[in-house]
Amino acid sequence: MCYCIGIKGGDMLKAVLFDLDGTLLPMNEDQFTNGYLGMLCKKLAPYGYKSEELVKVIWAGFKAMIKNDGSQTNEQAFWHCFVDIYGKDKLKDASLFTNFYRNEFKQAKVFCGENPKARGVIDFVKAQELKLILASNPVFPRCAMINRLNYINLNEEDFDYITSYETSHYSKPNPKFYQEILDQNHLIADEVIFFGNSETEDIAPATEIGIKSFLVGDKGIKFEEINEVIQTMLEK
Repeated sequence: MCYCIGIKGGDMLKAVLFDLDGTLLPMNEDQFTNGYLGMLCKKLAPYGYKSEELVKVIWAGFKAMIKNDGSQTNEQAFWHCFVDIYGKDKLKDASLFTNFYRNEFKQAKVFCGENPKARGVIDFVKAQELKLILASNPVFPRCAMINRLNYINLNEEDFDYITSYETSHYSKPNPKFYQEILDQNHLIADEVIFFGNSETEDIAPATEIGIKSFLVGDKGIKFEEINEVIQTMLEK
């Protein structure tokens, strides 16, 4: 199923938005989440963190970011939750998390699939001189986002804008997550198209604010059809 809100006559396509998990980066979310949380627990065990409790707190922080009303960044929402449970003295361990996402998190690639076609799609968009935006759910720090791009041989320089928990004030499926991306990049909905793999987290909320959105996967277009879709939009 592909939601289509047409770009109006006279409007120019200026940017392409991509979801990451399940779109550019193939993955089973449960396998990936369980895998990297296991790695994180191992990293923090020497500092007195018990795995079962730590996982519960991380999930609580995740929910706080999903419910973020825009009054704070997602990073602030997560750490406010963390401190509420563990106490302010544990805030000193924030650097341990950053170190994990910058280093050990690279090894979480084993919990994801390969996508050799991603490089070609990104290069095609760049060749059209369109702005490239990574519109991934911003529940990770920027260094983690970059490492996940590296899993599929993409990098920070490939994108003009990357969502992360340091700068985002909303999360999927809140339509304001998408509006914030537009505002930060001085764009309007009619000037962009978006590719994602989830009807509920990607397509429906993006469509709600007028972004022309395409579902990628079994019920939508195939990944290899993305270039064709973009080319069609440019010819309108």
